[in-house]
Amino acid sequence: MDAWELTGQLVRIDSSDPGAYEHDIERFIRQLVEARVAAMPDALGRRIAVEELEVLPDRRNLMVTVPGTGDEPRLVFICHMDTVTLGDGWADGTPPLGAVVRAGKLYGRGSCDMKSGLACAISALFCLLDDVEARGALPRRGFSLICTVDEEDRMRGVEAAIDAGWVGSREWVLDCEPTDGQIQVAHKGRTWFELTMTGATAHASQPWQGADAIAAMAEAISEIRRAFTALPAHDELGPATVTFGQITGGYQPYVVPDSCTVWIDMRLVPPTDTRAAKDIVERAIKAAERAVPGTRGSYLITGDRPAIERDPSSPLLAALADVVAAETGAAAHVGFFTGYTDTAVIAGTCANRTCLSYGPGSLALAHKPNEYVARDDVTRVERVLRGLVRATLW
Repeated sequence: MDAWELTGQLVRIDSSDPGAYEHDIERFIRQLVEARVAAMPDALGRRIAVEELEVLPDRRNLMVTVPGTGDEPRLVFICHMDTVTLGDGWADGTPPLGAVVRAGKLYGRGSCDMKSGLACAISALFCLLDDVEARGALPRRGFSLICTVDEEDRMRGVEAAIDAGWVGSREWVLDCEPTDGQIQVAHKGRTWFELTMTGATAHASQPWQGADAIAAMAEAISEIRRAFTALPAHDELGPATVTFGQITGGYQPYVVPDSCTVWIDMRLVPPTDTRAAKDIVERAIKAAERAVPGTRGSYLITGDRPAIERDPSSPLLAALADVVAAETGAAAHVGFFTGYTDTAVIAGTCANRTCLSYGPGSLALAHKPNEYVARDDVTRVERVLRGLVRATLW
């Protein structure tokens, strides 16, 4: 199974979230796997487990497991099947579902985030099945490929996989997100707030009769931004950041607004955690209430993911670094992932310190029009993942 060809096939399947979602792509992957397993000798093929888990209506996780004969922790590759929405702004010659190849680059939604990584992981699984068939035996260490739903939204797919016992604290877990050629071993935390300021309406010509909720929100936002500039940076993860991604409020330009809500994305680094972020938001609310009398603030925490720091003693990190060096002829560069991945959820929820990211493409191209992945990147990661499976399972 060639990962480059498979990447094109996966990109042509719309799995946008929200949008078409993952039904069609999950069916496609399952059929590929079942056809390959059916071609194996029965004594080996019936040992390969193919499981589905319905996470949301008609949206299923898929797990394929090759059991091991020993008691070592399984090696797990985890890849999400959904993409962000197809979006606007694509060039005429590179439509989002076209999988058009130009100058060694494959264009399409999800090409780097992360259908090329998913294709490399499937290729590694098929390589393992070839080895099992050639040897007539199962490997010493078990292996699973987990394909998840909903990663681009609330990450309910990986949460369901954890709840179902598909993955926990012992496994060696690797996701194949785009990592710019790096092994990425750490993540900033991700805490989301929904902050609301309320006031009282009045005619805009008599603003003293009301309490301007939008003005109060401006004060709160400014206070939060000032607080973030004073937070300590992390040696590896860098500074904490805050983004005010969406805001709503008011009725008409000539009415004093009595409500304003903003949705806040905080990427936190140790020592700053969600408790510290709550203190910042609460101080900002108090400052806004003082600045605009008659207003009141409240908040909800709508997402809370802890930061994940590097574990320098990770056996998976050592093994992957060795394979990268052997396959590419250069020492692996180890960095951190600026976003939040399925492996970060596993690390934070299960206290699993053996969770890494390594995949083709660049995160800087993800979620944009004219997203692409380079063929050289895909073939490099395919070689590395196949090499990792062979180096650690047998």
